[in-house]
Amino acid sequence: MNASIRQQIIISGVGGQGVLFVTRLLAEAAMDRGIPVFTSETHGMAQRGGTVLSHLKVGDFSSPLIRPGRADGLLVLKEENLSQHRVFLKSTGWTVVNTASPGPDSDIDNSVDADRFALEMSNPKAVNLIMLGRAVSRVNRFFCTLNDIETVLSRRLAHRTEMLDASLKALRMGHTAP
Repeated sequence: MNASIRQQIIISGVGGQGVLFVTRLLAEAAMDRGIPVFTSETHGMAQRGGTVLSHLKVGDFSSPLIRPGRADGLLVLKEENLSQHRVFLKSTGWTVVNTASPGPDSDIDNSVDADRFALEMSNPKAVNLIMLGRAVSRVNRFFCTLNDIETVLSRRLAHRTEMLDASLKALRMGHTAP
């Protein structure tokens, strides 16, 4: 176990985007590396496109919820959620946001038009994995690697070859997207 790893990440999106799936992939990647992990989520009106917020703590923590101003990172699958959940981010924290074009005054660290890439792939549900691939590739000192996530996906989708191939393609798209 790597006792020095301590990361708190908020994953934000809306119902149907796969926020909880991304959280589970990250949690399993941490467990595979022998790192303790906590997760917690709120669903709200998720079935009707409402906000879904997930808290992920990787490392030696004693509770699952992330307090405002304490998150190391914010992964935002729906740009509109950024203003609502930015309060969780500490001043030195990172953001990875799904947006077509961040404004010139934006303080978004990393962005990708995951919606566009998902449509180009004919897989509109791939936004979550595109965003995850982007976070893993662009965030300095992220607790896991692209290979770790690929391993978890391969295990989870071992008997669903077509879905596994599409998922790996989306993850890699986010990892290599300009």
